[in-house]
Amino acid sequence: MKIYINGKFFDKDDAKVSVFDHGVLYGDGIFEGIRAYNGRVFRLDDHLQRLAESANAILLKLPLPIKEIEKAILETVRLNNLKDAYLRLVVTRGVGDLGLDMRKCKAGATLFIIADRIELYPEEFYEKGLTVITSTIRQKGLDQVTPGVKSLNYLANILARAEATAAGAQEAILLNASGHVSECSGDNLFYVKNGRIFTPPTSAGILVGVTRQVVMELCEQKLGNRVLERNFPRYELYGADEVFLTGTGAEVIAAVKIDGRVIGKGVCGPTTRILIKHFRDYANSSGTPVYEAVKAK
Repeated sequence: MKIYINGKFFDKDDAKVSVFDHGVLYGDGIFEGIRAYNGRVFRLDDHLQRLAESANAILLKLPLPIKEIEKAILETVRLNNLKDAYLRLVVTRGVGDLGLDMRKCKAGATLFIIADRIELYPEEFYEKGLTVITSTIRQKGLDQVTPGVKSLNYLANILARAEATAAGAQEAILLNASGHVSECSGDNLFYVKNGRIFTPPTSAGILVGVTRQVVMELCEQKLGNRVLERNFPRYELYGADEVFLTGTGAEVIAAVKIDGRVIGKGVCGPTTRILIKHFRDYANSSGTPVYEAVKAK
C-alpha cells in the first residue's frame, strides 16, 4: 500500500504524521470518504467542493489547489493498482505546539490520502437489512460546529455506534435538540410512506451526504418521485413502509428494525431494492477516470 502525505508517497509502515499535528492533538481538521468504482472516482467534484467548504468553515487553508488535490487522489489510486476502492482524504491544521492557537501551525496544513478496499456490510445485509437503535447521544446543534462540516471530531458518532454495537444493532440514529431525526452515526436516513419519500433537511443538523444527493436525484429521475425534506420525530419511522440509509461506505441499505420495532415487512422493501440497483448501475458507469488519461499518453 502506498500512502500520499504532503506530496510524497510512503509505504504503509512508513506513513506517519507528527504527534504535534493539531489533527492528532485536537481533531483539528477535515476529511472526505470517497469511493472508486470500475476505475473511476465517484462524484469527485462534489467531494472536493465539500472539502473546500469545510476547510473554509474552520479557517483552514488547503495546502494545494483543488485541481492538484484531485491529481493526488487519482495518482494514489493508480499507484495502488485499484479499480474499486475506498479513499480517505484528510487535511489537518498541521504541526503546532501544545496550545490551541492555530497561528502556531506555521508549516501549514498536512494532507494525506489512503486508498484501500472496503466492505462496510456483507452483501447479505443488503437483502435482509439492518437493525438500528436510537442513540442517547444528541446531534451537535447548528450553533456549534455544524455536522455539515465533515471534521475529524467524530467522537459523538463513535459513541453512538458503540451504543448500537452493545445493543446488537448495526447503526444508531441521532436526534437533534428538538427531538427530530437528524442522521445516523455514519449515514443519512430516508423513509417511505404511502409512496412518498422523506428525509431530514439540512436544518435538522445533518451532513449533506454526496450519496444522499445522488439518491435524491435517482428518486426523481428513475422513480419520478421527488424526495420531501422535512423535520420528523423517530416515531414516524416506526410506522414507515420502508426505511433506508445512504452513505459512501454503506451506499444504499435498508433498515428493517428500529428500537425493537419491525419496519414494513421486515425485509428490504421494493423502493429500497430498486434504488440499490439504480445506484450501483450509476456508480459503476460514471465518475472521474483514473487510468484512461494515462493510457492516452
